[in-house]
Amino acid sequence: MVRKSQEWPDEGELIVGTVYKVLNYGAFAKLEEYEGKEAFIHISEVSSGWVKNIRDYVRENQKIVARVLRVNPKKGHVDASLKRIREDQRTKKIQQWKVEQKAEKFLELAAKSLDKNLDVAYEEVGYELMDIFGDIYGAFESAAEEGAKTIADEGISEDWANAITEVAVKNITPPEVHITGYVDIENYLSNGVEVIKEALLAAESDDIEVQCVGAPRYRITVKSSDYLIAEKELKAAANRAIEIVEEAGGRGEFLREIEN
Repeated sequence: MVRKSQEWPDEGELIVGTVYKVLNYGAFAKLEEYEGKEAFIHISEVSSGWVKNIRDYVRENQKIVARVLRVNPKKGHVDASLKRIREDQRTKKIQQWKVEQKAEKFLELAAKSLDKNLDVAYEEVGYELMDIFGDIYGAFESAAEEGAKTIADEGISEDWANAITEVAVKNITPPEVHITGYVDIENYLSNGVEVIKEALLAAESDDIEVQCVGAPRYRITVKSSDYLIAEKELKAAANRAIEIVEEAGGRGEFLREIEN
């Protein structure tokens, strides 16, 4: 059960539920993100076409994504629709929910390291992290990329900040960016081929790959977890190659993009 900081969903919100009862006139589903809450989907909201048998569309134990039409606290449920969602919205919501499930597991691991349970974790930091970072996973991503300080600076206790960061670093791989640029380098002296080889070797590193597109043009690809750093490394690699070629009497030029 992934939890939200608010008690009820908002009208128009997309919700994830598990169908537990199907009747001739509609279906009931337990909400995965709102503890103790459920949704009712009337048969008229199951499909845009005529529904002869509702069980052709929903069944018990099925995971569904629905759109909230009305919130009825007095009735103890929300009225929802299956037909008022595009397929891409449904897919995106399921992916988001799976990420939230993963984040809850991370929060539980952080809580265990402090000898606390998940309920306490939500009360002490979980809901607060949602308010600050948008969702719990966002907090763990920030901790993985920037360390405990980014959590502590938001007012989270040092114990929780360290526990969250430890789990984040072990379980989250920072996103990797790949950027590409080109260098045109040429040297027509007797040792020109050796100069070009030296220049290309100088441009390469563990995270930088150089490939021949077709002499005198060479492609430089940089891998990094930070786009701005990748841009700097790309230019620096190109400049290393150009400098060696020009010092040997050749010519070089850096091209960030190639026009079609």
